[in-house]
Amino acid sequence: MANITASMVKELRESTGVGMMDAKKALVKNDGDMEKAVDWLRTQGMAKAAKKSGRTAAEGLVAVVTDGTNGAIVEINAETDFVARNEEFQSFVRKVAANALNVNNLDELKSSEIDGKTVEQTLTDLIATIGENMTIRRMERLSVLQGSVVGYVHSALDEGLGKIGVLVALESGASTEILQAIGKQVAMHVAAANPQFLDKDSVAPDVLERERNVLKEQAIASGKPAEIAEKMVEGRIRKFYSEICLTEQPFIMDTDKTVAQAVKSSGDDAGSEIKITGFTRIHLGEGIEKEEEDFAAEVAAVANG
Repeated sequence: MANITASMVKELRESTGVGMMDAKKALVKNDGDMEKAVDWLRTQGMAKAAKKSGRTAAEGLVAVVTDGTNGAIVEINAETDFVARNEEFQSFVRKVAANALNVNNLDELKSSEIDGKTVEQTLTDLIATIGENMTIRRMERLSVLQGSVVGYVHSALDEGLGKIGVLVALESGASTEILQAIGKQVAMHVAAANPQFLDKDSVAPDVLERERNVLKEQAIASGKPAEIAEKMVEGRIRKFYSEICLTEQPFIMDTDKTVAQAVKSSGDDAGSEIKITGFTRIHLGEGIEKEEEDFAAEVAAVANG
């Protein structure tokens, strides 16, 4: 067997973009022959997929799936919005979302199986078939012991698939019908208002401290005495809570009530307390820096080439 050196592995990685272990495996299987190793990777769908991996994938789909007291959201990205309408891609996203109900994190999700292959290998095959870079970017799960986890998809492309996915966990002994009704309204609120925290107690101490310091400096800069400044800060902190905390926000369905008050009213009507124990929201492509394309420059380059 040929001696597989680190420089050989490095060369194969750079030419194909595959991972170190895959590059080494390809070289071992092909007795150190670089060209055969490249061909072997291509037959596995790895090299073709890897060549796409440097391209920005900020489109795709968010999928939401619920099953009574459990729910999951996944975000799977592709390079173009066109792929989001591809039936094969949609089918893959649905299957991955279904798997997400039974795993704890992204690594477990990628290692779970679809039709006898891991999710990660199935994705590699799909990249080779469709010809675009794709990534399984995020997943979130929520569950309750008693009650319902309710899902909502904004800008839905199809059932359970869209650009913004939300889960809301409601703990209660109320009927599923009642929990689904109020849960969907709260989920729609989350999609629109994008709260950062569940309630006052959930606000990170450093976030609160930073806001207090800013508000205090503003009050003092306006010429207010220290004791007046402190009172002004407390008033503004209440407003801050109403902006970032789900339970304190004015409910989009009835702005005379907070979300907490609206949920309490539903519980009172149902004769059973309803408590929001958690929520999660995923917006497709959020935080991904997209490359700006200069179409005119691209056309000019082709024309001059």
